[in-house]
Amino acid sequence: MTYSAVNTIWVLIGAALVFFMQAGFSMCEAGFTRAKNTGNILMKNLMDFCIGTPAFWLVGFGLMFGSGSAIIGTFDPLIRGDYSHILPAGVPLWAFAIFQTVFCATSATIVSGAMAERTKFSAYCIYSAAISLLIYPISGHWIWGGGWLSQMGFHDFAGSTAVHMVGGICALIGAKILGPRIGKYGKDGKPRAILGHNLTFAALGVFILWFCWFGFNGASTVGMDSDALMETAGRVFFNTNMEAAVACCTTLIFTWLRYKKPDVSMTYNAALAGLVGITAGCDAVSPVGAAVIGVVCGVLVVLSVEFFDKIAKIDDPVGAVSVHCVCGATGTILTGLFATGVTTEAGLFYGGGLHFLGVQVAGVLSVAAYVAVIITIVFLAIKYTIGLRADAEDEIAGLDVSEHGLLTAYAGFAMLPDTVTAEDEVMPVMVTGDAPMAEAIPVKNVPTFEEGTPKFTKIEIVCKESKFEALKNAMMKLGITGMTVSHVLGCGVQKGKPEYYRGVQVEANLLPKVQVDIVVSAVPVRKVIETAKKVLYTGHIGDGKIFVYDVENVVKVRTGEEGFDALQDVE
Repeated sequence: MTYSAVNTIWVLIGAALVFFMQAGFSMCEAGFTRAKNTGNILMKNLMDFCIGTPAFWLVGFGLMFGSGSAIIGTFDPLIRGDYSHILPAGVPLWAFAIFQTVFCATSATIVSGAMAERTKFSAYCIYSAAISLLIYPISGHWIWGGGWLSQMGFHDFAGSTAVHMVGGICALIGAKILGPRIGKYGKDGKPRAILGHNLTFAALGVFILWFCWFGFNGASTVGMDSDALMETAGRVFFNTNMEAAVACCTTLIFTWLRYKKPDVSMTYNAALAGLVGITAGCDAVSPVGAAVIGVVCGVLVVLSVEFFDKIAKIDDPVGAVSVHCVCGATGTILTGLFATGVTTEAGLFYGGGLHFLGVQVAGVLSVAAYVAVIITIVFLAIKYTIGLRADAEDEIAGLDVSEHGLLTAYAGFAMLPDTVTAEDEVMPVMVTGDAPMAEAIPVKNVPTFEEGTPKFTKIEIVCKESKFEALKNAMMKLGITGMTVSHVLGCGVQKGKPEYYRGVQVEANLLPKVQVDIVVSAVPVRKVIETAKKVLYTGHIGDGKIFVYDVENVVKVRTGEEGFDALQDVE
């Protein structure tokens, strides 16, 4: 066989980009979940690839690309057989093998997000291996290995169904069998928002995935040695980018109308939804078709997240089921409507009739049914042997420490505390919002403090972080030379207007505040109070509180002075 340098390099570059998607999935999943599980999530995404690589080499590749039958390939441990019938023109076997290996690992890693924060690590390793050994290769044979779906004309260029829907179905079944995270649903059955701890990580993960998707889709041409392939690659790149961008714009507008503000995490999910949706037909549709499919995926991902969260009661922390399963299936089917007929049979909207659309629907349904049955058997076998879900105590403590002995993935950083309990009482959430001063509870002033005697009073002021500098300057003008400042979290019983996280109303408030402690003697207490009130007042809920305490004595450590002299810092 004569090899093509340009085709081989193109496939190997694509393999490297698809491999780097593991970093994107890791960042995205870690950012959308809680800090106490970060190490566990990073480990799972590493092991997806590390377990999937030998599993696909030992068994999966042969089952997927062997010329056994229309249903299954061949059992070919270590890839020693003849695959000349399936190799792209000019591409060596091992270049093609690594390209397919990274696709297999991508399918397995999708499951991690939906089952995050409550799955045993040992169970995860087992079902990840099962996906790479058996589930992905057999359905992949139907689509890409010369199996019965490819013989019917089923078109899935880079894996909306073969990769993403397969992983999404596994994620859906797994999340359903696992059950929701502790604290996700109240006693009334309503979902509670569990905020991701690092939106910056999630955003970086999405941008990495978007970048790598050009290799995922673009390199699936598996060649660049002809004008036709170069034209196809250009169209694939353009359509891939177009659909992701349009899906983001659509979700931004849709959530703005639906929640009164554009939802950040949902809009980032929309980028992935668009990328998944275009993967099946990126070579076959026009930019107009890509844009229309992007609009569909942009709306659908929001409605799907809400459906699984609120109606189906399937807890999916990162929206993996909606992004990969729902939008993967949708994009594959819509290819049957929008295919222009350039690289495949024309779709219904381009004069192709119902045949191609019917084949696309049949392919999606058959793959979904096969994967659902096999993965259900795998999950139930794990559940009733070693156990699928972590113990409640381990889940509450966090899988980092319980599964890996890792006290924290963020040594040296302060994180929002997680107050979830097994009794499902309190959840760590954030809310913002204003209310007019007229709605606040009326208060009355306490009598003026007596002055003229060496009395020591501690004044504790809790206020917004944004007001600290103004408060500090005002106190200095009063003659106060020392204060202690702490960052705290404030939780009140009053609520502002409702806010939403991924379509779920955030129900309580836990906001960062500043606590300023001042001890005074010569400076009148009432003057300090009135000055603080004047500086901090906005008329809205959350302006802060002032607490006043009697102090028995003050001792300066350096000099041993006590009483009034201890408060003086003049040398």
